[in-house]
Amino acid sequence: MSLSELRKSFEQETNRSISLPVAGTIVWFIIALLSTQFPFKTGLLILLFGSGTIFPIALLIAKFRHEAITTSTNPLAKLMGSCVLMVNLLWAVHIPLFIFAPEFVPLSVGIGLGLHWVVYSWIIQHPLGLIHAILRTIAVLAVWFSFPEHRLLAVGLVIVAVYLLSIFQMLTRAIEE
Repeated sequence: MSLSELRKSFEQETNRSISLPVAGTIVWFIIALLSTQFPFKTGLLILLFGSGTIFPIALLIAKFRHEAITTSTNPLAKLMGSCVLMVNLLWAVHIPLFIFAPEFVPLSVGIGLGLHWVVYSWIIQHPLGLIHAILRTIAVLAVWFSFPEHRLLAVGLVIVAVYLLSIFQMLTRAIEE
Protein backbone atom coordinates (compact mmCIF):
# COMPACT_ATOMS: atom_id res chain seq x y z
CA MET A 1 0.00 0.00 0.00
CA SER A 2 1.10 3.55 -0.65
CA LEU A 3 1.37 6.04 2.21
CA SER A 4 -1.80 7.71 0.96
CA GLU A 5 -3.66 4.37 1.01
CA LEU A 6 -2.34 3.60 4.50
CA ARG A 7 -3.57 6.96 5.74
CA LYS A 8 -7.00 6.35 4.22
CA SER A 9 -7.14 2.89 5.78
CA PHE A 10 -6.08 4.35 9.16
CA GLU A 11 -8.92 6.88 8.97
CA GLN A 12 -11.46 4.16 8.15
CA GLU A 13 -10.29 1.76 10.86
CA THR A 14 -10.09 4.37 13.61
CA ASN A 15 -13.38 6.15 12.81
CA ARG A 16 -11.85 9.61 13.53
CA SER A 17 -10.00 8.33 16.63
CA ILE A 18 -12.39 10.02 19.05
CA SER A 19 -12.32 7.43 21.86
CA LEU A 20 -8.93 8.34 23.34
CA PRO A 21 -9.52 12.10 23.54
CA VAL A 22 -13.02 11.56 24.93
CA ALA A 23 -11.59 9.26 27.60
CA GLY A 24 -8.83 11.79 28.29
CA THR A 25 -11.40 14.56 28.67
CA ILE A 26 -13.41 12.53 31.16
CA VAL A 27 -10.39 11.50 33.22
CA TRP A 28 -8.73 14.94 33.31
CA PHE A 29 -12.04 16.55 34.29
CA ILE A 30 -12.41 14.10 37.17
CA ILE A 31 -8.80 14.71 38.20
CA ALA A 32 -9.42 18.48 38.17
CA LEU A 33 -12.59 18.12 40.25
CA LEU A 34 -11.07 15.72 42.76
CA SER A 35 -8.05 17.99 43.17
CA THR A 36 -10.36 20.47 44.92
CA GLN A 37 -11.41 17.83 47.47
CA PHE A 38 -8.07 16.37 48.56
CA PRO A 39 -4.64 17.56 49.69
CA PHE A 40 -2.12 18.13 46.88
CA LYS A 41 -0.16 14.90 47.43
CA THR A 42 -3.38 12.84 47.36
CA GLY A 43 -4.42 14.73 44.22
CA LEU A 44 -1.12 13.74 42.62
CA LEU A 45 -1.80 10.09 43.38
CA ILE A 46 -5.24 10.51 41.79
CA LEU A 47 -3.50 12.05 38.76
CA LEU A 48 -0.92 9.27 38.50
CA PHE A 49 -3.38 6.41 38.86
CA GLY A 50 -6.24 8.21 37.10
CA SER A 51 -4.22 8.84 33.97
CA GLY A 52 -3.72 5.11 33.77
CA THR A 53 -7.46 4.69 33.29
CA ILE A 54 -7.57 6.70 30.05
CA PHE A 55 -6.69 3.75 27.82
CA PRO A 56 -9.14 1.24 29.35
CA ILE A 57 -11.95 3.82 29.19
CA ALA A 58 -10.99 4.53 25.57
CA LEU A 59 -11.21 0.81 24.77
CA LEU A 60 -14.76 0.76 26.09
CA ILE A 61 -15.73 3.87 24.11
CA ALA A 62 -14.01 2.47 20.99
CA LYS A 63 -16.10 -0.68 21.22
CA PHE A 64 -19.29 1.38 20.92
CA ARG A 65 -17.82 3.63 18.22
CA HIS A 66 -16.39 0.76 16.15
CA GLU A 67 -12.85 2.12 16.35
CA ALA A 68 -9.96 -0.27 15.85
CA ILE A 69 -7.46 1.17 18.29
CA THR A 70 -5.59 -2.03 19.14
CA THR A 71 -6.12 -4.63 16.42
CA SER A 72 -4.97 -2.92 13.24
CA THR A 73 -2.35 -4.33 10.89
CA ASN A 74 -1.88 -0.85 9.44
CA PRO A 75 1.72 0.31 9.99
CA LEU A 76 0.45 3.83 10.81
CA ALA A 77 -1.65 2.43 13.64
CA LYS A 78 1.45 0.60 14.84
CA LEU A 79 3.34 3.90 14.66
CA MET A 80 0.69 5.49 16.89
CA GLY A 81 1.06 2.56 19.28
CA SER A 82 4.81 3.16 19.38
CA CYS A 83 4.16 6.82 20.13
CA VAL A 84 1.90 5.89 23.02
CA LEU A 85 4.70 3.65 24.30
CA MET A 86 7.14 6.56 23.92
CA VAL A 87 4.86 8.82 25.97
CA ASN A 88 4.51 6.14 28.63
CA LEU A 89 8.27 5.80 28.93
CA LEU A 90 8.14 9.27 30.48
CA TRP A 91 6.89 7.59 33.66
CA ALA A 92 10.62 7.19 34.34
CA VAL A 93 10.55 10.98 34.82
CA HIS A 94 7.10 11.40 36.40
CA ILE A 95 7.72 8.96 39.26
CA PRO A 96 11.02 10.48 40.47
CA LEU A 97 9.39 13.91 40.22
CA PHE A 98 6.55 12.64 42.40
CA ILE A 99 9.08 11.49 44.99
CA PHE A 100 11.57 14.39 44.89
CA ALA A 101 9.78 17.39 43.33
CA PRO A 102 6.01 16.74 43.43
CA GLU A 103 5.06 20.27 42.37
CA PHE A 104 6.40 19.43 38.88
CA VAL A 105 4.20 16.35 38.36
CA PRO A 106 1.16 18.20 36.93
CA LEU A 107 3.52 19.90 34.48
CA SER A 108 5.36 16.74 33.41
CA VAL A 109 2.28 14.52 33.14
CA GLY A 110 0.14 17.28 31.59
CA ILE A 111 2.64 17.93 28.82
CA GLY A 112 4.11 14.44 28.51
CA LEU A 113 0.82 12.63 27.90
CA GLY A 114 0.06 14.93 24.97
CA LEU A 115 3.24 14.55 22.92
CA HIS A 116 1.93 11.77 20.66
CA TRP A 117 -0.51 14.23 19.08
CA VAL A 118 2.34 15.49 16.87
CA VAL A 119 2.61 12.12 15.13
CA TYR A 120 -1.17 11.76 14.94
CA SER A 121 -1.23 15.09 13.08
CA TRP A 122 1.32 13.81 10.57
CA ILE A 123 -0.60 10.57 10.03
CA ILE A 124 -3.92 12.28 9.30
CA GLN A 125 -2.31 15.19 7.44
CA HIS A 126 -4.18 17.77 9.48
CA PRO A 127 -2.80 20.38 11.90
CA LEU A 128 -5.21 19.49 14.73
CA GLY A 129 -2.64 17.27 16.44
CA LEU A 130 0.03 19.95 16.26
CA ILE A 131 -2.45 22.49 17.57
CA HIS A 132 -3.33 20.14 20.44
CA ALA A 133 0.28 19.42 21.44
CA ILE A 134 1.51 23.01 21.16
CA LEU A 135 -1.55 24.62 22.76
CA ARG A 136 -1.55 22.05 25.53
CA THR A 137 2.15 22.60 26.26
CA ILE A 138 1.87 26.39 26.32
CA ALA A 139 -1.37 26.43 28.32
CA VAL A 140 -0.22 23.84 30.86
CA LEU A 141 3.01 25.76 31.41
CA ALA A 142 1.13 29.06 31.73
CA VAL A 143 -1.36 27.82 34.33
CA TRP A 144 1.33 25.86 36.17
CA PHE A 145 3.16 29.16 36.76
CA SER A 146 0.00 31.24 37.24
CA PHE A 147 -1.82 29.08 39.79
CA PRO A 148 0.80 27.52 42.09
CA GLU A 149 -1.78 26.78 44.81
CA HIS A 150 -4.19 25.12 42.36
CA ARG A 151 -1.93 23.47 39.81
CA LEU A 152 -3.88 20.23 39.47
CA LEU A 153 -7.16 22.03 38.98
CA ALA A 154 -5.74 24.54 36.50
CA VAL A 155 -3.77 21.98 34.51
CA GLY A 156 -6.72 19.59 34.42
CA LEU A 157 -9.15 22.24 33.21
CA VAL A 158 -6.76 23.50 30.53
CA ILE A 159 -6.25 19.98 29.22
CA VAL A 160 -10.02 19.42 29.16
CA ALA A 161 -10.43 22.63 27.14
CA VAL A 162 -7.72 21.60 24.66
CA TYR A 163 -9.28 18.14 24.33
CA LEU A 164 -12.69 19.67 23.62
CA LEU A 165 -11.19 21.83 20.88
CA SER A 166 -9.44 18.80 19.38
CA ILE A 167 -12.56 16.64 19.54
CA PHE A 168 -14.51 19.37 17.76
CA GLN A 169 -11.82 19.56 15.06
CA MET A 170 -11.74 15.77 14.74
CA LEU A 171 -15.50 15.57 14.28
CA THR A 172 -15.78 18.45 11.81
CA ARG A 173 -12.73 18.07 9.59
CA ALA A 174 -13.21 16.80 6.06
CA ILE A 175 -11.96 13.29 5.42
CA GLU A 176 -10.99 12.11 1.97
CA GLU A 177 -13.27 9.25 0.89
